[in-house]
Amino acid sequence: MITEVTHRTVETNGIHMHLAEAGAGPLVVLCHGFPESWYSWRHQFAALAEAGFHAVAPDMRGYGRTDRPEEIDQYTLLHLVGDVVGLLDALGAEQAVIAGHDWGAPVAWHAALMRPDRFRGVIGLSVPYRPRGPVRPTTVMPQTEDAVFYQLYFQTPGVPESEFEHDIPRFIRGTLYSISGEMPQRGPAGMMVPRQGGLLSRWANDFVYPPALPSWFSEADIDFYAGEFARTGFRGGLNWYRNIDRNWELLAPYAGASVMVPALYIAGDRDPVVRFPGMDQLIPNLSRFVPQLRGTMMLPGCGHWTQQERAAEVNAAMIDFLRRL
Repeated sequence: MITEVTHRTVETNGIHMHLAEAGAGPLVVLCHGFPESWYSWRHQFAALAEAGFHAVAPDMRGYGRTDRPEEIDQYTLLHLVGDVVGLLDALGAEQAVIAGHDWGAPVAWHAALMRPDRFRGVIGLSVPYRPRGPVRPTTVMPQTEDAVFYQLYFQTPGVPESEFEHDIPRFIRGTLYSISGEMPQRGPAGMMVPRQGGLLSRWANDFVYPPALPSWFSEADIDFYAGEFARTGFRGGLNWYRNIDRNWELLAPYAGASVMVPALYIAGDRDPVVRFPGMDQLIPNLSRFVPQLRGTMMLPGCGHWTQQERAAEVNAAMIDFLRRL
């Protein structure tokens, strides 16, 4: 059976959103992260469609063929959750299960938190649900005299864009490899960016470029991502990071709230995210904040790009979770 992936553009929440889709049946919305696109879910379409689901992966706000508002404050979690609620309306769906990877995971978790009437289940990949903390997030991000946490480096408009857009294929290749399961293990310092020289200088020092590409991504995959970002630039995606503190302010009404719908969390044990400060406490206790957590799946040897590195295992886990809802 050959599953055809089709494309269209819908209007949602004041923007035009491009999506890829396959299959028919209960709706599953797949939200990508940085620096990606709908294409990061390419291995999920056939499996979900053949299992009887309607898989929809949008280019998220700021990416690909979806609109890219200029203003930084147009990329808050409230906008991003609003986009997926409007997506359900555009598709004529009362409810969906939502899955998200990387930055798409907070979108998915907060969609389930804010609109449990619309999102009947949630699957988070890489990034667990993180309750709102007591202080602005950027004030507690690591920094030293020589380096800053990568999310702090992303804050200054124009600086990371200039660096990443200088050689987009190199940036994509380095990003995919440097936090994958194939990259030799590094401590938390691996997520720090030198104050002098930027992110790519750190990669050069760490010899990040593999002699051969890992089996899970190809030159064609690099070409697709690079082609998208050559057209759009990175500003839209980076603007998500520039709203981290604004999100904290806007989410004050949800302080202490739990995600109440059925949930699944999937991550790789070599993903740098699971070694972020506090994750050693949060992940084992996730059910305190997500009472209907059906399982935590930690994939041995898998890095950050969960659904691309371990497509078969992720597909099986997703379908099992979906069928039990």
